[in-house]
Amino acid sequence: MRWSPRVTVAAVIRDSAGRHLLVEEAPDGAPVYNQPAGHLEPGESLHNAVIREVREETCLAFRPTALLGIYRWQTRADGDTYLRFCFLGETDGEIADQVRDPAILGLRWAEADELASGRLPLRSPLVMECVRDAERGIAHPLDLLHDLETGNDD
Repeated sequence: MRWSPRVTVAAVIRDSAGRHLLVEEAPDGAPVYNQPAGHLEPGESLHNAVIREVREETCLAFRPTALLGIYRWQTRADGDTYLRFCFLGETDGEIADQVRDPAILGLRWAEADELASGRLPLRSPLVMECVRDAERGIAHPLDLLHDLETGNDD
């Protein structure tokens, strides 16, 4: 059997009050909260993937400013493995005529303490881990990431 981790991107977006932007979704029927996030598509850079995911899920223009971290989560001992590249960034406002992904039920701003309290159901432990790291002030330069294309030997 060939092992294939699922590569995802996510965005931690905070407002001037320090609240975190979350999307509400119901992948298994019950509502849960997540950062704007999704899967890397074939041929897409990590940078472009997170911009696209934020646009599709929130209708906001996103500008990544730093890499928060790279996270591995295995759902069960024999389950799927996710590799999440989480970005910090800012929004430049709503995108005119952008239609939100119908899987997103709504948006919510939440303080880190509210998320840590367990009152909001989170999609995965990755959500809180990213919030904790953002609150600790972790930020790595975006030039840690390199995109190479086939046939480019440089």
